[in-house]
Amino acid sequence: MGGDTMLAALHGELAVHPRRDPGTASSDAYSLFFARSSAMAWLTDAAPDAHGGLWGMNDAGQDDEANTPGPLTRRLWFQVSLTGSAADRPLPTQPFLSCIGDVAARIGTLDLHALQILVPAPIRAAAGRTAAPAVLSLLQDADWLAGTDPHLARRIQVTLDGGQAPSIVDAAPRMLSWMRTFEQRVFSCDTAPALGDADAAAGLVPGIADHLWNGPGRHRATVHGTLAEWSLDALGWLTAFLAEAGAQHGVRTPLVLTVRAL
Repeated sequence: MGGDTMLAALHGELAVHPRRDPGTASSDAYSLFFARSSAMAWLTDAAPDAHGGLWGMNDAGQDDEANTPGPLTRRLWFQVSLTGSAADRPLPTQPFLSCIGDVAARIGTLDLHALQILVPAPIRAAAGRTAAPAVLSLLQDADWLAGTDPHLARRIQVTLDGGQAPSIVDAAPRMLSWMRTFEQRVFSCDTAPALGDADAAAGLVPGIADHLWNGPGRHRATVHGTLAEWSLDALGWLTAFLAEAGAQHGVRTPLVLTVRAL
């Protein structure tokens, strides 16, 4: 896969609805995600010169611990190729995770412990373009989450892993300073990143395959803070905001972001 791959892995517990028999169910994670993406006009047709949509479907799956040797924390995963990310828009992690949330709800009740998501660098990064329009869009979107019940706020740990590319380590302190210049009530980050061994991805199995990005993981920074609510909506906003911050501070390669509730 190239640099346009986006993949989300949901780790935790999944209580499958009693009405769903995996052996006889007519729809699975792939077909449900395909159908929901299409219904929301987020899916790009698999045809030459196709227009419209945000992504093309690659793959998806539901993990079954009974059929997997060893421990397993991942329950669902979804992989797409971005097709419609405009240079002045943030990465479409919000619709991506919203679609995933709808699919998870059709399958069962998900108790999400951690989200791991592979994101490409926004396409404007390579051209050195400003993030102003994308950030403005994110700040407008933040109004949806700003009015949530304060009791829903959660402390989280976020690890940004650049794999074999070290740029994230140098960029992280500047990213946090940049993020704090914006008035938003979705994510308040602590003052300094933890470098080195702090890793929210520790113990998550399986991880994201090395061939999809610059793996294996090596260069990373970990951020602690408070998220307005522990939801896929808020996580979609946060991952887009972090991707923008990285792109504006020298990160030109895909990142694996792992967000764990504390």
